[in-house]
Amino acid sequence: MRTFLKSWIPQCLWILRSPSRTFHGNNRLLTFQITSHYESVNQGKKEVPEYFNFASDVLDKWTQLEKDGRKPANPAFWWVSDKGEEVKWSFEELGSLSKKAANVLSEACGLQRGDRIVAILPRVPEWWLLNVACMRAGIVLIPGTSQLTAKDILYRLQASKAKCIVTNDALAPAVESVLSDTQFLKTKLIVGQGSRDGWLNFKELLAVASADHQCVKTRSQDPMLIYFTSGTTGFPKMVLQSHSSYGIGFAVSGRHWLKLTPSDIMWNTSDTGWVKAAWSSVFAPWICGSCVFIHNMPQFKPEVIAETLSKYPITTFCTAPTAFLMLVKHDVSSYKFPSLKHCVTGGEALNPEVLAKWKIQTGVDIHEGYGQTETVTICANMEGMKIKPGSFGKPVPPYDVQIVDEQGAVVPQGEEGTIAVRVKPKRPFCLFSEYLDNPEKTAASVQGDFYLTGDRGVMDKEGYIWFVGRADDIINSAGYRIGPFEVESALIEHPAVVEAAVVSSPDPVRGEVVKAFVVLAPAFVSHDSEKLIHELQQHVKKVTAPYKYPRKVEFVQELPKTATGKIQRKVLKNKEWAKV
Repeated sequence: MRTFLKSWIPQCLWILRSPSRTFHGNNRLLTFQITSHYESVNQGKKEVPEYFNFASDVLDKWTQLEKDGRKPANPAFWWVSDKGEEVKWSFEELGSLSKKAANVLSEACGLQRGDRIVAILPRVPEWWLLNVACMRAGIVLIPGTSQLTAKDILYRLQASKAKCIVTNDALAPAVESVLSDTQFLKTKLIVGQGSRDGWLNFKELLAVASADHQCVKTRSQDPMLIYFTSGTTGFPKMVLQSHSSYGIGFAVSGRHWLKLTPSDIMWNTSDTGWVKAAWSSVFAPWICGSCVFIHNMPQFKPEVIAETLSKYPITTFCTAPTAFLMLVKHDVSSYKFPSLKHCVTGGEALNPEVLAKWKIQTGVDIHEGYGQTETVTICANMEGMKIKPGSFGKPVPPYDVQIVDEQGAVVPQGEEGTIAVRVKPKRPFCLFSEYLDNPEKTAASVQGDFYLTGDRGVMDKEGYIWFVGRADDIINSAGYRIGPFEVESALIEHPAVVEAAVVSSPDPVRGEVVKAFVVLAPAFVSHDSEKLIHELQQHVKKVTAPYKYPRKVEFVQELPKTATGKIQRKVLKNKEWAKV
């Protein structure tokens, strides 16, 4: 109990110190009625409600405030295409369209409460309609990235027993190629123009659907979302989230990490198949009454990002650390971002060098946060906190975060261990419900009183959490434990390096050594390889401890990455160890 209180008291004091925000819309005062209520649930001041539905309890309430003139005139949703087309919805329009979409799912598709639907779509407005429509109808949504292969799609359909799939013209052939093995699938819904044999057309059905829909009354712990997430072994796991976990769990981080208000416009670049899209393109901004801005970029291009931040009144920007790296390499100092005032990142550790360069080029800090598909935000560099470059920040309510050893015991500050969340005597309401159909994995995620994240870290004397690396990424060389992130961070500080991935490589003397896979900047491609390798090794020795330098370096044209842009160290590591 003493440890728990030590973790919580600073957070509660920080929230109390945060300035109260008010806004004037049509000369009437708007307070954070909605956000503050659910923020109190996160802080433990109020109980989790027995019944909760994000569509009716949050979105529809913002609609009412909008109608009453008690909300700034920002749209709820603002979408632009790469050709300059725009779609804008108020909360009232979002409500009406999502009710129509809910009727499409229930009536045209024949889906009932509790049924599951796989949605594989790029950043198109229909994806957001489907999110809200599923909430209204009590249907469980399973998002997937557009980069899934036919084999990936088949696995997700079989494992989830989904009765419906919705996708676009580009992926429809992949779905059709596996239909013979999908015994649970009943309905195929396509988002696109024209007809396709065996498919229902979402746009056509939406155009004639009724907007008269009564939102189902869901309990807080009823299932809402399933995300497939890859582990270190085996096939992807199904992470089940309830209506309250994501629906209420982002109230604190939305307001104090993303610093969102009803006057803000937030742009998060995440692919719709990545959980960060749910975090920062649905739940966090909308529980704060903010505008969700979306640019339908087929590919990530730094110049398009910079031009968009210059052209549109975006106040809050979120993208992955790798993307920030690409932006600072592009050098955005010549652009002007007149509305931008807050930047955040997550998904992987942020290199301190990137943070510093972004600050120099834009004048804006990057506030790093940390969490998993299984959680809401666990730690973050929140409003009013001193940013320690390289740190995830401090625990976010309701989480009590500690560093634990292999037996689940809390280790002293400054000592490395596993980043863990206390789940006993009471499991946080915003932690995932379970790994669906995998009770063994669910049970194995808890050790003692803690849920284990699988990430290694250190807590300093001020309570900041520092990332070391994934437990399976740690390199143990001659007794020295080396986290790949620190070596990668040192490497990309060198002007020759665009990207770097560090893994363990077998060694007959040390057991394993550090190996770096490096993508070179164009100007250095023709340099003498041996001399450049030596130069990089010496650079790492100077920036980090000498024992951490990469004893092996390989220059590559590109690094293997996931659909969400994360470097797949595991792929490189497996190739190295396959040589033994």
